[in-house]
Amino acid sequence: MPDLLIELFSEEIPARMQMRAAEDLKKLLTNGMVEAGLTYASAAAFSTPRRLTLTVEGLLAESPTTTEERKGPRADAPEKAIEGFLRGAGVSRADLEKRDTPKGPVLFARIQKQGRPAAEIVAEVLEQTIRSFPWPKSMRWGSGSLRWVRPLQSVLCILSDEAGAETVPLTVDGIVAGDTTAGHRFMAPGRFSVTSFDDYAAKLKRAFVVLDPAERADTIWNDATNQAFANGFEVVEDKGLLAEVAGLVEWPVVLMGRIGDDFLELPPEVLQTSMKEHQKFFSVRNPKTGRIERFITVANRETADSGATILAGNEKVLSARLADAKFFWDNDLRIAKEDMSVWLTALENVTFHNKLGTQAELIGRMARLAHDLAPLVGADADAAEEAARLAKADLSSEMVYEFPELQGLMGRYYIEASGRPADIAAAAQEHYAPLGPSDDVPTAPVSVAVSLAEKIDKLAGFWAIDEKPTGSKDPFALRRAALGIIRIVIENDLRISLSKVLSNCIVGTLVKRAISSGKIKNPFETVEEYDKLRERLPETADRDAMDKAFLEVNKFEDYLSPVYFGLIFNEAQSTAGNLMSFIHDRLKVYLRDQGIRHDVIDACIAMEGSDDLALLVKRARALSEVLGTDDGENLIQAFKRANNILTQAEEADGVEYSYGADVKFAETDEERALFAALDTAETAITPAMQAQDFPAAMSAMAALRTPVDAFFTAVQVNAENATVRRNRLNLLSRITGICSSVADLTRIDG
Repeated sequence: MPDLLIELFSEEIPARMQMRAAEDLKKLLTNGMVEAGLTYASAAAFSTPRRLTLTVEGLLAESPTTTEERKGPRADAPEKAIEGFLRGAGVSRADLEKRDTPKGPVLFARIQKQGRPAAEIVAEVLEQTIRSFPWPKSMRWGSGSLRWVRPLQSVLCILSDEAGAETVPLTVDGIVAGDTTAGHRFMAPGRFSVTSFDDYAAKLKRAFVVLDPAERADTIWNDATNQAFANGFEVVEDKGLLAEVAGLVEWPVVLMGRIGDDFLELPPEVLQTSMKEHQKFFSVRNPKTGRIERFITVANRETADSGATILAGNEKVLSARLADAKFFWDNDLRIAKEDMSVWLTALENVTFHNKLGTQAELIGRMARLAHDLAPLVGADADAAEEAARLAKADLSSEMVYEFPELQGLMGRYYIEASGRPADIAAAAQEHYAPLGPSDDVPTAPVSVAVSLAEKIDKLAGFWAIDEKPTGSKDPFALRRAALGIIRIVIENDLRISLSKVLSNCIVGTLVKRAISSGKIKNPFETVEEYDKLRERLPETADRDAMDKAFLEVNKFEDYLSPVYFGLIFNEAQSTAGNLMSFIHDRLKVYLRDQGIRHDVIDACIAMEGSDDLALLVKRARALSEVLGTDDGENLIQAFKRANNILTQAEEADGVEYSYGADVKFAETDEERALFAALDTAETAITPAMQAQDFPAAMSAMAALRTPVDAFFTAVQVNAENATVRRNRLNLLSRITGICSSVADLTRIDG
């Protein structure tokens, strides 16, 4: 069985594309060969800046001969139909066989496909792969038609076994496949031939090329950390940068340089970001001071002066970059200390969304909402409002304009420099969190209020303008915002009625849209006239909230007409309910990862107060724990049995059995025992539910398993005596009522 070696040698491939390209090469080649009948034992792909390599071991020498039987038309079919079948099957009339079937005589063809040599199949599949390779971006060069990420220079393609190596005959756009490759561009540029993958890898290393990107990354990290440690420093870990740099060099040479003294007082995050984004340098930290004082750069060659010239050039370029960063920092600090309001004023001209207004309007909504949420999260209302007003001010700063990834962090530095309290400054950085599933959530009360305000306003706003996530598309990261709300509420154990908060936010947006669209009428000239309208609102309307929402977005004389007021109120309620369902769906995903089933969550969502996420999760966890026991699982089955019998009886009798179960009509000990058990359970469950002690309530419910089982074993519910039957059905109603007070068990699967 031969082994296959392929190398596609080109000009430098962008580092970000290399790993995916190697995977695509392996997938396309191996899939194509298997479809053609060539199986193999193993395959591996590698990449460097100038080459994609695939090695396949244990390849079949040729594809097997196969025979396929194909059913054709009836023997008495029109001649044209038979001729069409012959052309499609690639056989002659003499190759057909007539067989009797239940539908009459039918023609069959046996089609034999001869096996083909591996070299022929490999050449065919490789050419197709090269011509249709899925590069994110590609280019043409010269007069050829081939497209590649960078000009393709050579193709190496050999099959090797004990007898030696064979070059696969292949020509792609004038490039003839061979058995040679080239070494390092500067240190060993000559070409050399290879006979196998082991020979190829060994000769490349002698030619100063490390083929495996993982090996290059390990070399870089080990050399960097050793140099830093030898000088009393430590390298700031950055796996993304390490992978990128490993894709920029074929022969990594690690060098450590100095940062100019003028720049050492810059925030470490500024130094780290500037060096990473512009120079692809690793930051080196002084563990005693926490300052970034050195940098690591990775050269692609060894030099006679051990990299001194390379390092001097890098230090010079870095100084120029950091001089810009220092200018931004000094200028921003001056503004922060004098008057940060100029940044907020600038945001009046920055659009957040064309239907939701400017960044300044977003900040205004956030500030008001943070003020309202503050008492619910244990924060000072004025501090939360001020923090929300300043949280996004750094978006106007020069540093964030240059490095957008520093937004929030720079806000924290600037607010601290302005002399404001640390908790207000911290909210600028922490209100964006969590950005991912592994991020910590804010826990400081002011940060929690601002973070919730930002995410709730975003969700409410986009739901109000009907721009929701669809399928895999979520351009405004609304799923992430919902998960952020869930995690903040649960991990901080916050008791918030989200539905009311969402509805009030949505009302404000709807009114704003109504004003801009001209749908608002102006029938009021006095407060008295508005008061008359207010009295005609539905009883369910939250008048204080409505007054506040309307006063926030418009002057008094622009209040809505009575009809339109009611329409907006109803739309806000409906939209808030839809948004709450979206949040519940994200909660299911969040809890599923913690081992809680969807049906368990559904059973708890159906209960009153499900917009209190902390309460909902406590109920779901308690129910999930009970269902994990034999008593809990068996009680669910008994509950479903009771509910089914009761439902069927009520449908048949046309009455509701929900009251009047009396122990004096009990005829068996099992009935009397169940009456006593229900009394005991109700005595325990009612106060436990009032205290929101769900584990205690669930435990009391699970204790009903034994008496309920005994009841169904010994008692016939549909007794001949009408009074006894009615009493027993009312007893079943009591079972379902007590159990349903804990959760809607009808939604539990199984």
